[in-house]
Amino acid sequence: MSLSDLLVSNRKWAKEIVEKDEKFFERLEQQQKPQYLWIGCADSRVPATEIVDLLPGEMFVHRNVANLVIHTDLNCLSVIQYAVDVLKVKHIIVCGHYGCGGVKAAIDNQSNGLIDNWLQNIKDIQQKYEDKMLVCKDEKSCFNTLCELNVLEQVVNVSQTTVLRNAWARGQECEVHGWIYGIQDGHIHDLDITIEHTADITLVKKQSLSAIFENML
Repeated sequence: MSLSDLLVSNRKWAKEIVEKDEKFFERLEQQQKPQYLWIGCADSRVPATEIVDLLPGEMFVHRNVANLVIHTDLNCLSVIQYAVDVLKVKHIIVCGHYGCGGVKAAIDNQSNGLIDNWLQNIKDIQQKYEDKMLVCKDEKSCFNTLCELNVLEQVVNVSQTTVLRNAWARGQECEVHGWIYGIQDGHIHDLDITIEHTADITLVKKQSLSAIFENML
């Protein structure tokens, strides 16, 4: 498909939207009021709003390789800050996916250039739980487990930002959730990881780790 084809598709899409709801773009132009912030992988097979069937304006989105939340990443932190402090989102969803190329690249121990600096964050997670993952029944199980562990660690990272800590301290309601998407069937799986306050972090992480490693066996 050429670039001109994309522009033609855009006009077709916009026309279909207006045919269904002639005031849609007028409303959209006024203000975005999403309830959700989605932090997901940049993988082209995981389009955030499409896989949860939401329209433009209904979800604020940040995507990067392997859905990482790094405390020195001002891009991601700025998105979280805007979503929480300005948009007042009620839910932050960290959504990873099985078969993640970033996770795979991190565990393959091959040189990939600049991105290896970014993927070192996943290598750190792998090394952190290396002993517990020795009981993986096969390579696929280890891969899937690391994808889930990555989601958990990023949920914790979101919850430990000053943005969330300050929001919770002033009584603002905002939950952080961990999900994972299966490209093979299009289904999102709730990993039952939800943090609602700073005080929840330690217990939720402990319970979630137990559940992930139990499912690995």
